[in-house]
Amino acid sequence: MYDIGIIGGGTAGMTAAIYGQRAGKRTIILENMSFGGQIVSTHNVENYPGIASVSGSEFSTNLLDQAVNLGAETAVEQVTGIRDDGEMKIIETSGKEYPCKTVIIASGVTHRHLGVEKEIKLTGSGISYCATCDGAFFRGRDVAVIGGGNTALEDAEFLSNYCNKVYLVHRRDEFRGDASMVEVLKKRDNVEFVLSATVKDIIGETMVEGVLLNNKKTGEDFQINVAGVFVAIGQIPQNQVFSDYVKLDSAGFILASEDCMTSRPGVFAAGDCRTKEVRQLTTAAADGAVAALAACKYIAGM
Repeated sequence: MYDIGIIGGGTAGMTAAIYGQRAGKRTIILENMSFGGQIVSTHNVENYPGIASVSGSEFSTNLLDQAVNLGAETAVEQVTGIRDDGEMKIIETSGKEYPCKTVIIASGVTHRHLGVEKEIKLTGSGISYCATCDGAFFRGRDVAVIGGGNTALEDAEFLSNYCNKVYLVHRRDEFRGDASMVEVLKKRDNVEFVLSATVKDIIGETMVEGVLLNNKKTGEDFQINVAGVFVAIGQIPQNQVFSDYVKLDSAGFILASEDCMTSRPGVFAAGDCRTKEVRQLTTAAADGAVAALAACKYIAGM
Protein backbone atom coordinates (compact mmCIF):
# COMPACT_ATOMS: atom_id res chain seq x y z
CA MET A 1 0.00 0.00 0.00
CA TYR A 2 1.37 3.39 -1.03
CA ASP A 3 0.32 6.74 0.33
CA ILE A 4 0.88 8.49 -2.99
CA GLY A 5 1.05 6.79 -6.38
CA ILE A 6 2.57 9.09 -8.99
CA ILE A 7 1.96 8.47 -12.68
CA GLY A 8 4.76 10.05 -14.70
CA GLY A 9 8.46 10.50 -14.04
CA GLY A 10 8.99 14.03 -15.34
CA THR A 11 9.75 17.14 -13.31
CA ALA A 12 6.25 17.35 -11.82
CA GLY A 13 6.14 13.69 -10.83
CA MET A 14 9.62 13.57 -9.32
CA THR A 15 9.05 16.82 -7.41
CA ALA A 16 5.83 15.35 -6.02
CA ALA A 17 7.78 12.32 -4.81
CA ILE A 18 10.34 14.54 -3.09
CA TYR A 19 7.66 16.49 -1.24
CA GLY A 20 5.74 13.33 -0.41
CA GLN A 21 8.79 11.61 1.03
CA ARG A 22 9.76 14.67 3.03
CA ALA A 23 6.27 14.62 4.52
CA GLY A 24 6.82 11.04 5.68
CA LYS A 25 4.66 9.38 3.04
CA ARG A 26 5.41 6.26 1.04
CA THR A 27 5.51 7.16 -2.64
CA ILE A 28 6.07 5.37 -5.91
CA ILE A 29 6.71 6.87 -9.36
CA LEU A 30 5.43 4.87 -12.33
CA GLU A 31 7.05 5.76 -15.67
CA ASN A 32 6.59 3.87 -18.92
CA MET A 33 9.70 5.20 -20.68
CA SER A 34 12.70 7.04 -19.25
CA PHE A 35 12.63 9.19 -16.15
CA GLY A 36 13.04 12.92 -16.71
CA GLY A 37 10.36 13.80 -19.24
CA GLN A 38 10.75 16.26 -22.09
CA ILE A 39 13.48 18.31 -20.42
CA VAL A 40 15.97 15.46 -20.90
CA SER A 41 16.39 16.41 -24.58
CA THR A 42 17.22 20.05 -23.75
CA HIS A 43 20.96 20.62 -24.05
CA ASN A 44 21.09 23.59 -21.71
CA VAL A 45 18.56 24.90 -19.17
CA GLU A 46 19.12 28.53 -18.20
CA ASN A 47 15.70 29.62 -16.93
CA TYR A 48 15.37 27.60 -13.73
CA PRO A 49 15.72 29.87 -10.66
CA GLY A 50 18.90 29.35 -8.70
CA ILE A 51 20.61 27.26 -11.38
CA ALA A 52 22.42 29.44 -13.92
CA SER A 53 23.04 26.63 -16.38
CA VAL A 54 22.50 22.87 -16.41
CA SER A 55 21.82 20.25 -19.06
CA GLY A 56 18.34 18.77 -19.12
CA SER A 57 19.69 15.28 -18.53
CA GLU A 58 21.75 16.39 -15.52
CA PHE A 59 18.78 18.27 -14.07
CA SER A 60 16.57 15.19 -14.43
CA THR A 61 19.18 12.83 -13.01
CA ASN A 62 19.68 15.05 -9.97
CA LEU A 63 15.92 15.23 -9.42
CA LEU A 64 15.52 11.45 -9.63
CA ASP A 65 18.51 10.83 -7.34
CA GLN A 66 17.06 13.25 -4.80
CA ALA A 67 13.68 11.50 -4.81
CA VAL A 68 15.19 8.00 -4.57
CA ASN A 69 17.63 8.99 -1.82
CA LEU A 70 14.66 10.22 0.20
CA GLY A 71 13.06 6.80 -0.17
CA ALA A 72 10.79 7.13 -3.19
CA GLU A 73 10.24 3.89 -5.10
CA THR A 74 10.21 3.70 -8.89
CA ALA A 75 8.85 1.25 -11.42
CA VAL A 76 8.95 1.14 -15.20
CA GLU A 77 5.34 0.34 -16.00
CA GLN A 78 2.75 1.25 -18.63
CA VAL A 79 -0.28 2.54 -16.71
CA THR A 80 -3.52 1.32 -18.25
CA GLY A 81 -6.02 2.88 -15.87
CA ILE A 82 -7.13 3.76 -12.34
CA ARG A 83 -10.09 2.42 -10.40
CA ASP A 84 -11.55 2.97 -6.95
CA ASP A 85 -11.62 0.26 -4.29
CA GLY A 86 -13.48 1.81 -1.38
CA GLU A 87 -11.33 4.70 -0.17
CA MET A 88 -8.33 3.27 -1.96
CA LYS A 89 -7.19 3.89 -5.53
CA ILE A 90 -5.81 1.07 -7.64
CA ILE A 91 -3.34 2.03 -10.36
CA GLU A 92 -3.57 -0.60 -13.06
CA THR A 93 -0.59 -1.37 -15.29
CA SER A 94 0.15 -3.91 -17.97
CA GLY A 95 2.06 -5.94 -15.38
CA LYS A 96 0.42 -5.53 -11.96
CA GLU A 97 -1.70 -3.33 -9.69
CA TYR A 98 -0.61 -0.71 -7.18
CA PRO A 99 -2.99 0.15 -4.30
CA CYS A 100 -2.64 3.78 -3.18
CA LYS A 101 -4.41 6.14 -0.81
CA THR A 102 -4.02 8.99 -3.33
CA VAL A 103 -2.87 9.36 -6.92
CA ILE A 104 -1.06 12.20 -8.67
CA ILE A 105 -1.32 12.11 -12.46
CA ALA A 106 1.75 13.77 -13.97
CA SER A 107 1.59 12.12 -17.37
CA GLY A 108 2.81 15.16 -19.31
CA VAL A 109 2.36 15.93 -22.98
CA THR A 110 4.08 15.20 -26.23
CA HIS A 111 4.70 17.92 -28.77
CA ARG A 112 2.95 17.51 -32.09
CA HIS A 113 5.74 16.88 -34.60
CA LEU A 114 6.21 18.05 -38.16
CA GLY A 115 6.79 14.49 -39.31
CA VAL A 116 9.81 15.21 -41.48
CA GLU A 117 12.83 12.94 -41.69
CA LYS A 118 15.46 14.86 -39.67
CA GLU A 119 13.16 16.26 -37.01
CA ILE A 120 14.05 13.82 -34.23
CA LYS A 121 17.74 13.70 -35.18
CA LEU A 122 18.15 17.49 -34.98
CA THR A 123 16.00 18.10 -31.91
CA GLY A 124 18.30 19.97 -29.56
CA SER A 125 20.62 20.80 -32.46
CA GLY A 126 18.57 23.62 -33.89
CA ILE A 127 15.06 22.22 -33.59
CA SER A 128 13.18 23.26 -30.46
CA TYR A 129 9.64 23.05 -29.15
CA CYS A 130 10.06 25.80 -26.54
CA ALA A 131 10.97 29.34 -27.57
CA THR A 132 11.16 30.66 -24.02
CA CYS A 133 13.51 27.79 -23.09
CA ASP A 134 15.90 28.01 -26.02
CA GLY A 135 15.36 31.36 -27.73
CA ALA A 136 18.30 33.11 -26.11
CA PHE A 137 20.70 30.59 -27.69
CA PHE A 138 19.82 32.06 -31.11
CA ARG A 139 20.58 35.67 -30.28
CA GLY A 140 21.50 37.58 -33.45
CA ARG A 141 20.67 34.65 -35.75
CA ASP A 142 17.87 33.82 -38.18
CA VAL A 143 15.16 31.39 -37.09
CA ALA A 144 11.83 30.01 -38.27
CA VAL A 145 8.68 29.48 -36.20
CA ILE A 146 6.27 26.87 -37.57
CA GLY A 147 2.60 27.30 -36.69
CA GLY A 148 -0.36 29.63 -36.91
CA GLY A 149 -1.98 29.66 -33.47
CA ASN A 150 -1.40 31.87 -30.47
CA THR A 151 1.59 29.83 -29.29
CA ALA A 152 3.37 30.34 -32.63
CA LEU A 153 2.54 34.06 -32.63
CA GLU A 154 3.77 34.48 -29.06
CA ASP A 155 6.93 32.53 -29.86
CA ALA A 156 7.62 34.76 -32.86
CA GLU A 157 7.19 37.90 -30.76
CA PHE A 158 9.47 36.53 -28.04
CA LEU A 159 12.15 35.49 -30.52
CA SER A 160 12.03 38.82 -32.33
CA ASN A 161 13.59 40.36 -29.22
CA TYR A 162 16.67 38.15 -29.60
CA CYS A 163 17.00 37.07 -33.19
CA ASN A 164 18.16 38.88 -36.30
CA LYS A 165 15.24 37.56 -38.37
CA VAL A 166 12.15 35.52 -37.53
CA TYR A 167 10.26 33.73 -40.31
CA LEU A 168 6.75 32.79 -39.22
CA VAL A 169 5.69 29.85 -41.39
CA HIS A 170 2.03 28.79 -41.57
CA ARG A 171 0.29 26.32 -43.85
CA ARG A 172 -2.80 28.51 -44.29
CA ASP A 173 -3.09 31.98 -45.83
CA GLU A 174 -4.14 33.54 -42.54
CA PHE A 175 -3.35 32.86 -38.89
CA ARG A 176 -5.63 31.12 -36.41
CA GLY A 177 -4.29 33.16 -33.50
CA ASP A 178 -5.50 36.49 -32.16
CA ALA A 179 -5.71 39.26 -34.74
CA SER A 180 -4.24 41.74 -32.25
CA MET A 181 -1.10 39.63 -31.95
CA VAL A 182 -0.81 39.44 -35.73
CA GLU A 183 -0.91 43.23 -35.87
CA VAL A 184 1.86 43.45 -33.29
CA LEU A 185 4.04 41.17 -35.39
CA LYS A 186 3.36 43.13 -38.56
CA LYS A 187 5.05 46.10 -36.91
CA ARG A 188 8.22 44.14 -36.11
CA ASP A 189 10.81 44.88 -38.79
CA ASN A 190 12.57 41.55 -38.23
CA VAL A 191 9.46 39.33 -38.53
CA GLU A 192 8.45 37.99 -41.93
CA PHE A 193 5.27 36.00 -42.60
CA VAL A 194 5.61 32.95 -44.86
CA LEU A 195 2.03 31.86 -45.54
CA SER A 196 0.49 28.95 -47.44
CA ALA A 197 3.69 26.99 -46.91
CA THR A 198 4.41 23.61 -45.41
CA VAL A 199 7.68 22.14 -44.17
CA LYS A 200 9.01 19.53 -46.58
CA ASP A 201 12.43 18.91 -45.05
CA ILE A 202 15.01 20.22 -42.58
CA ILE A 203 18.39 21.15 -44.08
CA GLY A 204 21.54 20.17 -42.18
CA GLU A 205 23.31 17.05 -40.99
CA THR A 206 24.54 17.79 -37.48
CA MET A 207 22.95 21.23 -36.98
CA VAL A 208 19.98 22.99 -38.57
CA GLU A 209 21.08 25.06 -41.56
CA GLY A 210 17.73 25.75 -43.20
CA VAL A 211 14.19 24.65 -43.97
CA LEU A 212 12.85 23.36 -47.28
CA LEU A 213 9.29 24.64 -47.75
CA ASN A 214 6.56 23.97 -50.25
CA ASN A 215 4.30 26.73 -51.54
CA LYS A 216 0.82 25.21 -51.42
CA LYS A 217 -0.54 27.59 -54.05
CA THR A 218 2.14 27.22 -56.70
CA GLY A 219 3.44 23.79 -55.75
CA GLU A 220 7.03 25.07 -55.86
CA ASP A 221 9.67 24.22 -53.26
CA PHE A 222 11.89 26.91 -51.78
CA GLN A 223 14.46 27.15 -49.01
CA ILE A 224 15.03 29.62 -46.20
CA ASN A 225 18.37 29.57 -44.40
CA VAL A 226 17.97 29.55 -40.61
CA ALA A 227 19.94 28.33 -37.60
CA GLY A 228 16.88 27.35 -35.59
CA VAL A 229 13.41 25.95 -36.13
CA PHE A 230 10.80 26.39 -33.41
CA VAL A 231 7.89 24.00 -33.82
CA ALA A 232 4.63 25.37 -32.38
CA ILE A 233 1.87 23.26 -33.91
CA GLY A 234 0.31 22.00 -30.70
CA GLN A 235 0.73 19.59 -27.80
CA ILE A 236 -0.90 16.23 -27.20
CA PRO A 237 -1.73 15.42 -23.55
CA GLN A 238 -1.11 11.84 -22.48
CA ASN A 239 -4.43 11.43 -20.68
CA GLN A 240 -6.42 9.06 -22.86
CA VAL A 241 -6.43 6.20 -20.35
CA PHE A 242 -7.89 8.50 -17.66
CA SER A 243 -10.74 9.94 -19.74
CA ASP A 244 -13.39 7.79 -18.02
CA TYR A 245 -11.98 8.40 -14.55
CA VAL A 246 -11.38 12.17 -14.30
CA LYS A 247 -12.85 15.02 -16.31
CA LEU A 248 -10.87 16.35 -19.27
CA ASP A 249 -11.33 19.54 -21.27
CA SER A 250 -12.08 19.55 -25.00
CA ALA A 251 -8.35 19.38 -25.81
CA GLY A 252 -7.76 16.36 -23.56
CA PHE A 253 -6.11 18.14 -20.61
CA ILE A 254 -7.18 17.13 -17.10
CA LEU A 255 -9.49 19.67 -15.50
CA ALA A 256 -7.77 20.68 -12.27
CA SER A 257 -7.81 23.75 -10.08
CA GLU A 258 -4.76 25.67 -8.90
CA ASP A 259 -4.47 23.28 -5.94
CA CYS A 260 -4.18 20.48 -8.55
CA MET A 261 -7.40 18.74 -7.45
CA THR A 262 -9.29 16.87 -10.17
CA SER A 263 -12.94 15.89 -10.38
CA ARG A 264 -12.14 12.65 -8.53
CA PRO A 265 -11.55 12.92 -4.73
CA GLY A 266 -8.04 11.86 -3.80
CA VAL A 267 -6.75 12.22 -7.35
CA PHE A 268 -4.59 15.18 -8.34
CA ALA A 269 -3.00 16.36 -11.59
CA ALA A 270 0.38 18.06 -11.87
CA GLY A 271 2.44 19.50 -14.68
CA ASP A 272 1.74 19.89 -18.37
CA CYS A 273 -1.07 17.30 -18.42
CA ARG A 274 -3.50 19.59 -16.57
CA THR A 275 -5.41 22.69 -17.62
CA LYS A 276 -3.18 25.74 -17.14
CA GLU A 277 -1.93 28.85 -18.90
CA VAL A 278 1.83 28.42 -18.51
CA ARG A 279 3.74 25.20 -19.10
CA GLN A 280 7.35 25.61 -18.03
CA LEU A 281 9.90 23.68 -15.98
CA THR A 282 9.25 25.94 -12.99
CA THR A 283 5.47 25.49 -13.14
CA ALA A 284 5.86 21.71 -13.41
CA ALA A 285 7.99 21.68 -10.25
CA ALA A 286 5.50 23.98 -8.51
CA ASP A 287 2.61 21.70 -9.46
CA GLY A 288 4.46 18.69 -8.09
CA ALA A 289 4.92 20.38 -4.73
CA VAL A 290 1.32 21.62 -4.58
CA ALA A 291 -0.15 18.25 -5.58
CA ALA A 292 1.95 16.32 -3.06
CA LEU A 293 1.00 18.62 -0.19
CA ALA A 294 -2.66 18.45 -1.23
CA ALA A 295 -2.42 14.64 -1.27
CA CYS A 296 -0.91 14.68 2.23
CA LYS A 297 -3.78 16.87 3.42
CA TYR A 298 -6.29 14.49 1.85
CA ILE A 299 -4.68 11.49 3.56
CA ALA A 300 -4.83 13.27 6.91
CA GLY A 301 -8.59 13.63 6.49
CA MET A 302 -9.24 9.99 5.57
